[in-house]
Amino acid sequence: MWFPQPRALTPRLLSRLPDRLRNPRRTPWADANKGGQEIDSFLEAPCFDSAGNLHVVDIPFGRIFRVGPTQWPVVAEYEGWPNGLATGTADSLLVADHRHGLLSLDPASGAIAPLLETVNGEGFRGLNDVATGPGGQILVTDQGQTGLQDPTGRVWRLWPDGRVDRLLGNGPSPNGIVLNRAATHCYVAMTRSCEVWRFALRQDALVAKAGVFFRTPAGISGPDGLAVDAHDRLFVANPGHGMVWGVDPFGVPVLAIDCRDFGHTPTNLCLAPDGTTLLITEADSASVLSVELPGA
Repeated sequence: MWFPQPRALTPRLLSRLPDRLRNPRRTPWADANKGGQEIDSFLEAPCFDSAGNLHVVDIPFGRIFRVGPTQWPVVAEYEGWPNGLATGTADSLLVADHRHGLLSLDPASGAIAPLLETVNGEGFRGLNDVATGPGGQILVTDQGQTGLQDPTGRVWRLWPDGRVDRLLGNGPSPNGIVLNRAATHCYVAMTRSCEVWRFALRQDALVAKAGVFFRTPAGISGPDGLAVDAHDRLFVANPGHGMVWGVDPFGVPVLAIDCRDFGHTPTNLCLAPDGTTLLITEADSASVLSVELPGA
């Protein structure tokens, strides 16, 4: 069954990574994920701290930036691959790091501390993204290099008392993660199967009837970062196609944001504090884009 054509929206440039922070070179991350090409950055995970400052990560070079109109101060730089960000407690940011697990960042000082490095003595495959939910729960995707050849990616939940639940263990590349407005359901982007899964989020660790909520077109890369707005619309970054899709609460695509004037790799997104501006990290151009969202 086909739906009406989604309404087209055009993003604009908010800010780009300054040239002084670009030094194209080969890295182990690029060897594993970009065919060994030389790159100067790979931006992900736009996120606001409690003071209203916008941050993004640069995965291959272990950098976390505070984004300004022209200047991007380096908040932290370390030997890691920061991939996802979320607002934590006590003015902190949560960092999903592919190499080190779940970390906490003090954006004022740049201090980084581990929160969860292993589960039952075993390391992660490679954390990708992070979201928070009611009662202090923290949800992370454990993507590693899983895909259709090895659909064993996981979704973990950490509680404030240290309990850890494994919510999913059969994901073909679990990537972006977000909850609906009521925090009753969880969405997870499965990059290699070009799907967004949806399942009910319970207080216990029982997950049943996980299903496909939305499919992106097949191509060189499936869905990446996710965000939910005040109207419970799900926004799906779709690198490869250079698009961001807006999907209503019933899974119907209603908005299409074309980022290809900047590049083909919108990686992740978040809502600005005004609740109506969507911010998008576009990795090809190393820039942050913005688009004003219409009402429901």
